[in-house]
Amino acid sequence: MSDQVKMTPLDYSADRPAAENPVKIMDLSIRDGHQSLFATRGRTEDMIPVAEMMDEVGFWAIETWGGATFDTMHRFLNEDPWERLRTLKRYIKKTPFSMLLRAQNLVGYRNYADDLAYAFVDRAAENGMDVFRTFDALNDYRNFETVVKQIKKSGKHFQGCICYTLTEPRLGGEVYNLDYYVDRAKSLESMGADSVCIKDMAGLLAPYDAYPLIKALKEAVEIPIHLHSHFTSGMSPMTHLKAIEAGVDIIDTCMTPYAYRTSHAAVEPLVMALLGTNRDTGFDIKKLAAINEVLEKEVMPKYKHLLDDSKVSIIDINVLLHQTPGGMLSNLVNQLREMDALDKIGEVYKELPKVRKDLGQIPLVTPTSQIVGVQTVNNVLHDTPDERYKMITGQVKDLCYGLYGKTAVPINAELQKKALKGYPRGEEPITCRPAEVLEPELEKAKAEIGDLAVDMDDLILYAQFPVTGKKFLEWKYGKAEVPDSVKPITLEDVKKKDEIIKKAKAGELIERKSDEPAKSAALRTFNVFVDNEYFNVEVDPTGEMQVVSAAPAVAAAPVPAAAPAPVAAEPAPAADTDGALLLAPMPGMIVKYLVNEGDSVTKGDAVVVLEAMKMENSLTAPADGVVKSIKFVSGDSVAKGAVLCVIG
Repeated sequence: MSDQVKMTPLDYSADRPAAENPVKIMDLSIRDGHQSLFATRGRTEDMIPVAEMMDEVGFWAIETWGGATFDTMHRFLNEDPWERLRTLKRYIKKTPFSMLLRAQNLVGYRNYADDLAYAFVDRAAENGMDVFRTFDALNDYRNFETVVKQIKKSGKHFQGCICYTLTEPRLGGEVYNLDYYVDRAKSLESMGADSVCIKDMAGLLAPYDAYPLIKALKEAVEIPIHLHSHFTSGMSPMTHLKAIEAGVDIIDTCMTPYAYRTSHAAVEPLVMALLGTNRDTGFDIKKLAAINEVLEKEVMPKYKHLLDDSKVSIIDINVLLHQTPGGMLSNLVNQLREMDALDKIGEVYKELPKVRKDLGQIPLVTPTSQIVGVQTVNNVLHDTPDERYKMITGQVKDLCYGLYGKTAVPINAELQKKALKGYPRGEEPITCRPAEVLEPELEKAKAEIGDLAVDMDDLILYAQFPVTGKKFLEWKYGKAEVPDSVKPITLEDVKKKDEIIKKAKAGELIERKSDEPAKSAALRTFNVFVDNEYFNVEVDPTGEMQVVSAAPAVAAAPVPAAAPAPVAAEPAPAADTDGALLLAPMPGMIVKYLVNEGDSVTKGDAVVVLEAMKMENSLTAPADGVVKSIKFVSGDSVAKGAVLCVIG
């Protein structure tokens, strides 16, 4: 870095001389920060205490929305995503808002029709969005056309993203090289982009690749260059400095409590590192410290149970080997754990690059990260020595058809042919802009949801998430009881829970009385697990004990004194299970049944669509026959092995 300025200790304050070319900073704490660290579970009520303080820092923008927030808020938090925008806008009045828009995917997991895309961008702008950070998982900018028209019409900032990915350990090779990224940047500028963002979602951008990349982009385009690089691999702080030396205009960071691990580098060290240089941010470190104090003491305690404390290291060096973004990795681990198959994680790592290559070396970012990840898990769990891709997800079929766009290299021809066999839209893939084959969606959605959607915001939510969206609208308008699982917790709740755990660890779970009775021969010992904490508890029943035999002629088997609690049992089949049973191969949510009771089906016919990890799997009839009974309805969560329907 050149032209460093000598500064006195007094220049530590915010009134120090302004730098010649200050680095602009966008804060990601209240969107990508909590999405990366605690599964996007941050609530609006916990953003309000720092909102006005963050507005005074001088950020170029604050990311407040988009990505997974729209989905997670209505699904798990019982919050209206649109209301968060309006609420935060009342507290943050000077700093522009930014959102992550998945181009034609909007904030969902597939390409939506043009009418829905126009409406979504229009309503986002009306509700308070200023900067639309727009990306396509395949870097296919045909998917930008519709949303960009509406962004420009709304008079908002269009930031075009290039998803950064590699097929080699470092920048170069035949696919993702310097020429590729320069070409993409020029394409974005020609589309009218107000800035270009390098979106390094897995933290793969090395410092000495960042320097020539930023240099080349600065020479190729005239609009500002913005760098978004996750911390996952540990390289991003070094990458930031080399990018700044190369002339990058804007850097993404998080407040310290929401930083590091699979999130982003913290803003405070960067502020201090640039202090007194020609790229000094000009930020007041004392203001940042005050914000951190609130986040650390009043907000983060509510979410500590969601943090992954299984690892000591804050760096996942494996990301440089398998290129799996942190959120995708945690999803894979959780799915395998739910299926009692966590021991297969090594096989998943080996299979993942093979699946990615078969699917056209696509970048691993939502939704393609889920598409590759879920298909990889399916292959590991269901493939046989004589058949690969035995269970292909609906999204892989859509990708092979071209509904997501054009891949960097051709999809494996054999896989593509297998995926498109019997595909409803046709067995020949398309080459046009994907949305051109999609029928308008809003009128159909309006007819389905009826008066439950009170306004356009409700309708857009339902159109993107018909199953969970309908459930949320029923909660929102008092048509259904709100379950405890989606209600917020308070600091008082956290303190009570911490106190119970503290007493349990100290052996003081119950107060000892002076007339404590002696332990009897009926004393039993149990293992108790609370939030990954293990306790050994003694229970001594009082009163006369009764033994009930399961059958008169069979003696009850003795139970060991310290028998562990059983692992979640396989669901017991219902009484009317005479016939072939269609069982859930994995835990998930019922999207819809494709048949009704009494329908005749042939073995192999699609019967039910099951969502797992936000990807859809069409499950087929195990035999010929008539559908005797259907056990669940749309929106129900099911365990692995649950009986979905009976065919007799």
